[in-house]
Amino acid sequence: MTTADDQARVRAEQARQVALFRYRLIQDVIDVRLSSRQRGPLVQAIADREHDGPFGQKVSVSRQTIDRWCRWWRAEGFAGLVPRPAQVHARTPVEVLDMAAGLKRENLARTATQVARILRAASGWSPSERTLQRHFERLDLHAPAPSQAAQVEVFGRFEAGRPNELWVGDVLHATVVAGRKTYLFAFVDDHSRAVMGHRFGYSEDTVRLAAALRPALSSRGVPEAIYVDNGSAFVDSWLLRACASLGIKLVHSTPGRPQGRGKIERFFRTVREQFLIELSTPGRAPIADLAELNRLFTAWVETEYHQRPHSATDMAPLARWRHQLPSPLPTPSPAALREAFLWSEHRTVTKTATVSLHNNVYQVDQVLVGRKVELVFDPFDMTDIEVRHHARSYGLAVAFRIGRHSHPKARPEHVAIDAPPVGIDYLNLIGAVHADTLGDRVNYAALTRDPDHQQPEQDQEPQR
Repeated sequence: MTTADDQARVRAEQARQVALFRYRLIQDVIDVRLSSRQRGPLVQAIADREHDGPFGQKVSVSRQTIDRWCRWWRAEGFAGLVPRPAQVHARTPVEVLDMAAGLKRENLARTATQVARILRAASGWSPSERTLQRHFERLDLHAPAPSQAAQVEVFGRFEAGRPNELWVGDVLHATVVAGRKTYLFAFVDDHSRAVMGHRFGYSEDTVRLAAALRPALSSRGVPEAIYVDNGSAFVDSWLLRACASLGIKLVHSTPGRPQGRGKIERFFRTVREQFLIELSTPGRAPIADLAELNRLFTAWVETEYHQRPHSATDMAPLARWRHQLPSPLPTPSPAALREAFLWSEHRTVTKTATVSLHNNVYQVDQVLVGRKVELVFDPFDMTDIEVRHHARSYGLAVAFRIGRHSHPKARPEHVAIDAPPVGIDYLNLIGAVHADTLGDRVNYAALTRDPDHQQPEQDQEPQR
């Protein structure tokens, strides 16, 4: 039996999917550097073709609608693209809507038009097709998505024309540390081949992806676009929300067509041949934990990879990246970066002005009783929950009962072993060089959580 709270969560998720669909369409035309003459053909091209809608259906959008979405985004950001709930009162008898839902469940391929025909044939009357369609959306009754190859844009040129125009991201299945397999998330600047962000972790998930991307955005600036594959971490709606919050175009490669991914693949080959191979040197002490692995990798990147001329450009990657950058480099504010990487879930406030979230109970403002609210939080700290309703903040929720301090998907990483170093250790040698020359100015190994679920160390930004 579907409850009102379940329906509210479904509607909230559908509204979010609609907003993400709208952002996908307009992300090319909201670039402030485009003139009116350049923007017009882009808008017309979008209006002239059909698009895969947020629920699998084909959708056409007029120029006026695209322009309206652009105005909403400029005025309110991503929140402006989220559909507002309609304030209406049901006028259709409940038994008629129940019969319509039953007909839809019998065959999900039935359209609202077909259900209306059946109702009219059976009883002589039917609600409007739009009323039926809204009812089906509330109940999450959708036709199966058509089976077709994904149609996404890829970059046809061989190299981006300037730094921070395009970052290419991917994940490498790497070495074993403390008996567990590790994964390396990395982002490479397409123009310079410089490494923008990186992070080794025990899981190939969005948390470890955020640990690589967030400090990169903080210290290296915001790219115009990010190009990734269709791995589970990269297609998570969290990544699209973060990009939408910062105005980044997110592009996924076409399955089976890896064009444009050669630079990150070449970087991973270098990692295997120059870094990972050193970890398996006979007689070398095993890596104790992820902190050590990330520290050594940062030292290798900054001391070796970034300082040596790249075979494709004849320039050191970091020097080429810095060559055309504005000074000072514009970076997102801490508040904007924090907002982009927050998670959120929707709940309906009970009669006692409380909401529950993953075994936790929170007290909220009494004026929100009976309303659906958005709970915004850091996945690693669920004691600090902000309450929003229709994009307006109602302050922090007061923790009433805490059974879980972090989100179920935010798993900490803490496994270590004790082993004394032996022999000549190349990686520790370059680590010492890195510590002497660069100090601790670059730290992409933050966000590692301890067993007590304490706040992570803040990522240190490189001094400029």
